[in-house]
Amino acid sequence: MTLLDIFDPKASPKPIGIDLGTTNSLVAFVRDGRPQCIRDCDNDPLVPSIVHYGAHNTIIVGKEAGRLAATHPRETIVSIKRFMGRGARDPETRRLGPYKFVEPKDDADAKVVKFEVGDRAVNPIEVSAEILKVLKKMADDELKRVGGAVITVPAYFDDAQRQATKDAGRLAGLEVLRLLNEPTAAALAYGLDSKKNGTFAVYDLGGGTFDITILLLDEGVFQVRSTGGDSALGGDDMDRALAEVLLPQMGFDAGGDRPPEIVRIAIDAAKKIKHALTDEQVVDVELPSKGGATATVRVTRAQFDELIRPIVERTGVACRRALKDAGLKAADLDGVILVGGSTRVPFVRDYVAKVFGMTPLGDIDPDQVVALGAAVQADLLAGEGDPDEVLLLDVLPLSLGIETMGGVVEKILPRNTTVPAGARQTFTTYADNQTGFEIHVLQGEREIAADCRSLAKFTLKGIPPMPAGLARLEVSFDVDADGLLHVSAREVKTGLEQKVEVKPSYGLDDDQIEQMLMEALDHGEQDLKQRKLIEQRVEAQRMLMATRQGLEADGDLVSDEQREKIGKAMGALDAACAGSSVGAIESGIAELDRLTHDWAGKRMDRAIAKAIGGKKLDNVEGSVATAAGVDAHVAAEVKES
Repeated sequence: MTLLDIFDPKASPKPIGIDLGTTNSLVAFVRDGRPQCIRDCDNDPLVPSIVHYGAHNTIIVGKEAGRLAATHPRETIVSIKRFMGRGARDPETRRLGPYKFVEPKDDADAKVVKFEVGDRAVNPIEVSAEILKVLKKMADDELKRVGGAVITVPAYFDDAQRQATKDAGRLAGLEVLRLLNEPTAAALAYGLDSKKNGTFAVYDLGGGTFDITILLLDEGVFQVRSTGGDSALGGDDMDRALAEVLLPQMGFDAGGDRPPEIVRIAIDAAKKIKHALTDEQVVDVELPSKGGATATVRVTRAQFDELIRPIVERTGVACRRALKDAGLKAADLDGVILVGGSTRVPFVRDYVAKVFGMTPLGDIDPDQVVALGAAVQADLLAGEGDPDEVLLLDVLPLSLGIETMGGVVEKILPRNTTVPAGARQTFTTYADNQTGFEIHVLQGEREIAADCRSLAKFTLKGIPPMPAGLARLEVSFDVDADGLLHVSAREVKTGLEQKVEVKPSYGLDDDQIEQMLMEALDHGEQDLKQRKLIEQRVEAQRMLMATRQGLEADGDLVSDEQREKIGKAMGALDAACAGSSVGAIESGIAELDRLTHDWAGKRMDRAIAKAIGGKKLDNVEGSVATAAGVDAHVAAEVKES
């Protein structure tokens, strides 16, 4: 018997866990000691990480935004996570997506990526905040009162990317309790759910990032032994690789003009083919071709496997390095946990089994496991769970240090140091009468400062002139539970001290975030009304377009009387769209849907019959597969019309 979950207005706010993913995002919470994902009205826990910026400052997030990506590729931002913490001149920035970037005016302006969408410019923090707002709204609807949030990040995210994620959470109105590494979150959910102990590898291949973590699970203690990965590697790269094969077959060679709409269509088609090849050996797809024709393209699983082999093999390098850092061999592991939607690709699973010499575990949905673990951690931090049930011992993904004489890096906190962590080191002067120290904080594994990531610079001034080697500068590094760094420098003899919280140059400062929050509050109600109106207009126009296309293709299935009624309903809906009444548009959509319901069924029957008609028995299976594709296409039109 299902019990009612009665809302208690005096109950404390409920903490939530959020997986802010490259392809999809999720929000989860703990109920009766068990984590669970919150689902939308379609009973789907996945919110596509896609944001569309329309006219009149309209912002659409999720599935509806995804539908607009093909027709509005520059105004629809996909896979924003891959831009987090990157500068405008970063080569990876220019490689991703058919976007129009705002050209930086100077070096300071180049520190933040900005997308030109219509008559405005937005940065990755603002785009991510829109996704987080939708997740928060889902949690508000489910829980009534939402408390703090744990947001997950790839283990290999550097300080700039972590700060950008935290800024996005604040901008969305969330109290960010902690940033949690995704592999650790997955292990947390997996360990508590399966009650497994031992040494495990967490292989996390998502849409845009890859992480490999070696950790020890022992009666509730989660100790990370090593971590590695690539913050610019994932399923998106597979999609782009396949799209590069599809585009020439659509008539658009690499050296020619490729409209952004065509690029988006090719990438979306590649993604669908990738998903279909998880279960099928061969996939046929029809694509628009140059000149208005269509091209039928066949892709086999063997072809796809060879295409993505170099991408997947890049993960093997990080896996072997993580095992070496942990002082282990693959045979020492008790299991490999799969995380991320890209681990559903058969070639990826086979490759993981080959690298580690064992069949990987997949007991929990790889799309949900990170959010579930984040919810468990949020519950513990909020004091809801048993604090003795689990202890997280995470590690630094990259070394932290400072630049010393000659431009070399002195590492103060090496990678794989357990966090929270602190360390200090003493330095001295190189020249006589030096009255100041410039502290250049760096992150990375290279030995030369120019090859590492610059996090911050500050100067300790006012030191009395002394002979070289006499002054003593004590530099302290402290990393908090979120993996964010705090640095202090003190001249021992004089007691002069300077402290800095290292906010990466790619984050927003407090004044900018505060201003954005105030603007969101001031225009909140007006923005909601405008958004609802535009969303309904978009839905109406989609239905009208699908109906017109259907009448051209299968108009003979409609009687003259029915066609007249449909025409009047379409005219009424067109008129409603020109107005500002949300109710009128909703009514028009419902009426058009009612009038076209029976006709849509006839269209579906015709499509299936056409797909399998005249085929031999041994070809029926392939025809049925093709019919299923037609069926899905027609079903989408039915919903839209």
